[in-house]
Amino acid sequence: MADSLHTRYMTASDTWRVHRKSCPPCQNGRHCEDGEPLHERFVRLQSAYLNHLRNR
Repeated sequence: MADSLHTRYMTASDTWRVHRKSCPPCQNGRHCEDGEPLHERFVRLQSAYLNHLRNR
């Protein structure tokens, strides 16, 4: 499970970073319509992954 979770977390991170790099609203913390779900997915998977590491 951890490998799959880590892979999904890294993919979400990469996707969010690529979007943010070219989106002025997201760069300033005001997520656009497309950026909001990308950011939410990244944050959710990051939390799940970090929680997994804490509970090992």
